[in-house]
Amino acid sequence: MSHAAPGASPRGFLSPRRTRWSRRRRPLDRRAANGAEPATAHVPSGTPPPCPARLAGHVPGLGSLVPSPFAVAAAAGRPGIAAGWPDLGPFQALLMPHLPLASFRSPFWGLRPSQGLPRFHPLSTHSKSHGSSISRRNHEAKQKRQREKQAALEAGIARKSKSAAESSKAWTPKEVVVYEIPTEPGEKKDVSGLLPPAYSPRYVEAAWYSWWVREGFFKPEYQMKLPQATGETFSMCIPPPNITGSLHIGHALTVAIQDALVRWHRMCGDQVLWVPGSDHAGIATQAVVEKQLWKERGVRRHELSREEFLREVWKWKEEKGGEISEQLQALGASLDWDRECFTMDAGSSVAVTEAFVRLYEAGLLYRSQQLVNWSCALRSAISDIEVESRPLPGRTELRLPGCPTPVSFGLLFSVAFPVDGEPDAEVVVGTTRPETLPGDVAVAVHPDDSRHAHLHGRQLRHPLTGQLLPLITDCAVQPHVGTGAVKVTPAHSPADAELGARHGLSPLSVISEDGTMTSLCGDWLQGLHRFVAREKIMSALTERGLFRGLQNHPMVLPICSRSGDVVEYLLKSQWFVRCQELGARAAQAVESGALELSPSFHQKNWQHWFSHIGDWCVSRQLWWGHRIPAYLVVEEHTKGDEEDCWVVGRTEAEARKIAAELTGKPGAELTLQRDPDVLDTWFSSALFPFAALGWPQETPDLARFYPLSLLETGSDLLLFWVGRMVMLGTQLTGQLPFSKVLLHSMVRDRQGRKMSKSLGNVLDPRDIISGVELQVLQAKLRDGNLDATELVIAAAAQRKDFPHGIPECGTDALRFALCSHGALGGDLHLSVSEVLSSRHFCNKIWNALRFILNALGEQFVPQPAEELSPSSPMDAWILSRLAHTARECERGFLARELSLTTHALRHFWLHSLCDVYLEAVKPVLSRSPHPPGPPQALFSCADTGLRLLAPLMPFLAEELWQRLPPRPGGNSAPSISVAPYPTARSLGHWHQPELEQRFSRVQEAVQALRALRATYQLTKARPRVLLQSSEPGEQGLFEAFLEPLGTLGHCGAVGLLPPGVAAPSGWAQAPLSDTTQMYMELQGLVDPQTHLSLLAARRHKLQKQLDGLMAWTPSEGEAETKRQQRLSSLQLELSKLDKAASHLRQLMDACPSPGEL
Repeated sequence: MSHAAPGASPRGFLSPRRTRWSRRRRPLDRRAANGAEPATAHVPSGTPPPCPARLAGHVPGLGSLVPSPFAVAAAAGRPGIAAGWPDLGPFQALLMPHLPLASFRSPFWGLRPSQGLPRFHPLSTHSKSHGSSISRRNHEAKQKRQREKQAALEAGIARKSKSAAESSKAWTPKEVVVYEIPTEPGEKKDVSGLLPPAYSPRYVEAAWYSWWVREGFFKPEYQMKLPQATGETFSMCIPPPNITGSLHIGHALTVAIQDALVRWHRMCGDQVLWVPGSDHAGIATQAVVEKQLWKERGVRRHELSREEFLREVWKWKEEKGGEISEQLQALGASLDWDRECFTMDAGSSVAVTEAFVRLYEAGLLYRSQQLVNWSCALRSAISDIEVESRPLPGRTELRLPGCPTPVSFGLLFSVAFPVDGEPDAEVVVGTTRPETLPGDVAVAVHPDDSRHAHLHGRQLRHPLTGQLLPLITDCAVQPHVGTGAVKVTPAHSPADAELGARHGLSPLSVISEDGTMTSLCGDWLQGLHRFVAREKIMSALTERGLFRGLQNHPMVLPICSRSGDVVEYLLKSQWFVRCQELGARAAQAVESGALELSPSFHQKNWQHWFSHIGDWCVSRQLWWGHRIPAYLVVEEHTKGDEEDCWVVGRTEAEARKIAAELTGKPGAELTLQRDPDVLDTWFSSALFPFAALGWPQETPDLARFYPLSLLETGSDLLLFWVGRMVMLGTQLTGQLPFSKVLLHSMVRDRQGRKMSKSLGNVLDPRDIISGVELQVLQAKLRDGNLDATELVIAAAAQRKDFPHGIPECGTDALRFALCSHGALGGDLHLSVSEVLSSRHFCNKIWNALRFILNALGEQFVPQPAEELSPSSPMDAWILSRLAHTARECERGFLARELSLTTHALRHFWLHSLCDVYLEAVKPVLSRSPHPPGPPQALFSCADTGLRLLAPLMPFLAEELWQRLPPRPGGNSAPSISVAPYPTARSLGHWHQPELEQRFSRVQEAVQALRALRATYQLTKARPRVLLQSSEPGEQGLFEAFLEPLGTLGHCGAVGLLPPGVAAPSGWAQAPLSDTTQMYMELQGLVDPQTHLSLLAARRHKLQKQLDGLMAWTPSEGEAETKRQQRLSSLQLELSKLDKAASHLRQLMDACPSPGEL
């Protein structure tokens, strides 16, 4: 590995060189909550901050580096006689000695004096007061946690600790450390200086990304040269985000998953291509630019020519379009930026035109008049995914664009249609859309509905016009809904259009493109807004005595997600893709296994959608987008005079040639008008997997990386995007665009609610990465497009969820938290406190590396991994755990279940390494000279552990890995992003499952020791311990781990008591198993009389809880299971207390208390 500069300290922990970083601390006053600019404490360049913890030989988060003298064996490593201990007769020689504290206060554990190293000194009075305040608050918080822990022990209930999502919303402001060494973009970050004393995301994430890009680590051409190159390829494309917005937390989940997979494949030696891109987002972009033109210049779109408006859009794109790229880089996305695509660039335009022409020539694209989703506010057809189905429980008032007053929905209007020829007979029709009454052409009932059987074949009078309408029968009518009779409006309802087609009914279009009533409605309605016309129609019905009532009616209302307007169904002449044949192929691909959907439960939705798929309208009435390459031959018709003559061509010249052949006239004499509409954005997005690689040209990228290895995206895009990519990709390239689809779940908040601006729970990744005050969050809401009611609700929700704003969590923590969820199952419930918990995990790793780098020292030379043989059982255990972790990480990546990987990494770093191994080896490392085994094991844990972590936390892993001493030979990778990923096979020689199983018994003993200490409240004392087992094998098991057992159990010397030998008097006893007993020294360490009163108080409290639980009426299910578990826990604790009290009474009888002397 290419680490520190030659001649400098590779670790950067004890280097005498200058450190260039500054620390900024968020204030602990109201300004942090109300959004004021936080106060900062600046450290001049080259001046490290005061670090009392390091001077005291302490690494935050890891406990004291000075080991307890009572847990350390003699340098010879064998049990011996401890000076100053009472005579234990035959047991004395079985115990390990304890040594004076001064023996272990070596300068090794503090900051070694080094010439040229600047001394720590206070920054300023202001800074110092802040530091003192934080230290005091941290100390108070620690004491509070200890009191709470003690209270839990006294209660005797093993309460579940609060999850990250349920933890306190308050957060302690952290110091912000800034990397200030002048580094040009693309230059390697300077890692020769000191590591800051605490993890700070802003410091860690500085400078690395631009260096990765400049070195070409993300390019497949570079990866071909790696020593671990496999010759295999792995290709993906990013789901192109819309250029109009910024990435939200759903995008961040996509990036986190994709980048983790991409980085893993790259480190494994595959030739990886991950293509970046963005979508032109026709409707959204045009709407944004129109608003900007009106706001800044007071100009409407139609006041400009099409070319002028498009110039404005491109100008806006150039100014605003780079934001998404910046966000992707901030998230650490290892994309090949030289291959970046935009769905409106020249290459994409060629691909879109070619695709349209080929589909038309294959008979899969046609022009027809059909019902389409229409947004009157946008005056354009919209796709299904832009239609939001909003459920209404009943009467609901909505404000709609262009409508002067609120409109009520969720109502069923009953209207009478008189029967022709029978003055007193009528058919009452129920409708939720009375404004479409002028377009009714019939009334339909179910043929088996006896209420209307006598009227079959009769004529009805239209209640507004008096025209005769047929009463028809159709099995599609639901007789038990409403009145059992429905009006038929084929021009404004998809269901009615199908019904009308079955009965040969001609449609009447009564709503125009702008949402006003057409001339077919008569002068009294023409030109009125449709919902204003509704009120006028209802008044007319009431005046004529034909209105029969109004009632609440639950319904689903289609809303345009872009404009907020109610979607209308209008008959329009548009271009459509025939989807039956294409859809059948897509369904067959999944059924045959050629296309794998993961999770597999999505297959059902896939098959259902494609078995009911309709034709796809691809016309959009916009100016921004790919203009349709179709031309109307003016004054020419096909099939006599019935239909317009349209031709399709890649260019106008090609279209003119085709028109000439079609009409038999010279091309020069024909007048062609190009279709003014553009194609649906989803059409160009469906081509992205192969268009981004150069299609329709036969490019090297297309030949090498197509089909893609994997498509990863949100499950909400399965049908609208993934399905269309499969249909068009298979038709146009003859291959599936990818063989595997990985779908992640929708991100919801911790309460399970969908992320919604109106709820105030939308999370911007940048706010989580960098932190943001509540005031800024509230300002973003006010700058949005929420109405007054929604704004009040959203603002209140934000104040509740983020009373102190959002803390700075960093990119690595956000990525790790997102990948930690089982995102392939149900919805992902994410909270900021979970991400903050991952930041704490980052800090733990940071402190572990500071400890390891200190322990390695300046002259450490790592052994090759394949030659490293553990020299002690503890070294063997941690290396086995490391190998096991590599196996689990590999399993998670292969299964694409990243939560398996994150769980394995968290368990290794927090529990195996920090909680167990580092604590166990501190006494060993304090010896001088210390054995060579632990440093080698520590290096392997750091090197391998960081490489395992790198795909998920690239910035932190790079920052720390670069500071490790290089292996001999100089053939290491320049960056961890291209270093070999550890595999189960490469570390198999370290894996010892039997050893891990044996050590689990030692860990059980550690827990038992800690519980016994808690029972007798031995907070500071380090009692001696004896273990006695009737099983020789088990005794040998403990014998190998006596020293770490004492260290981890916070005890003094640990010895073995031969089977059958009586334990010394005054020692507490606890069983470990049926064959093993544990004894702990108490005499002289506790005051029996004082402790008996404390035990009595605890027993009284627990007995009261037990009595209360016993008095409960037994219930069923989970509640009863929890009650029984709590009963058992209380009874067990009471039993322990009784036993402890009995033992203390024996001690009191044998030895008077200090007060009696």
